[in-house]
Amino acid sequence: MEKDYTASPCALSRRHILGTGLLTLGAAATAALPAHAQATASDVAILNAALDLEHQAIWAYGVAAGKLSDTPVGKTILTLALRNQADHKAHRDALAGAVKSFEKTPSPARSSYDLSSYIKAGEGNLDSDANIAKLALALEVDAALAYADAFSKLKTPAILSAAATIAPDESAHATAIRAVFKTLVPTMEYVPAPFLSAATRKAWILNV
Repeated sequence: MEKDYTASPCALSRRHILGTGLLTLGAAATAALPAHAQATASDVAILNAALDLEHQAIWAYGVAAGKLSDTPVGKTILTLALRNQADHKAHRDALAGAVKSFEKTPSPARSSYDLSSYIKAGEGNLDSDANIAKLALALEVDAALAYADAFSKLKTPAILSAAATIAPDESAHATAIRAVFKTLVPTMEYVPAPFLSAATRKAWILNV
């Protein structure tokens, strides 16, 4: 029987992280600490929450890669998926290194992550090449939104400068995925809105 990769009781979805905010995780971790220790602990909590997003992206692209067809479209999407996954692995290593610089333990990867909210919302699926690409697009858009909000709250300048370079890459991933669809639908725009924000999210994603 094929394993269901769309849900797990211990999974943490990107949509949940986006909805509650990475900063909520930081607040919970620092509530009982002295005031002078909160800035560093908050930074670590934010970085670890972002690291969990990267673990999820790596996992999701790995699962998707095994479900793509051997058609020209499937091969094109696979090439892009592996390229994006390589970026996420680099992000993972950078974030883990930042957490270690605080002499803290980086968030470990989970065995599976929850994608069911995206599938239920019709923002992608794992049942076809096109729907897999749409799911990846929604994940990348939400990652960009989550990072832009959370990283602006980091307190340590050096870490903020390094972390802030990740969010634009997530936006670039979303644009690259839309570019693949543009080869199939020439009228589609690479960049569908002048801003990537919660208000323009629906313009960026592609529904099933």
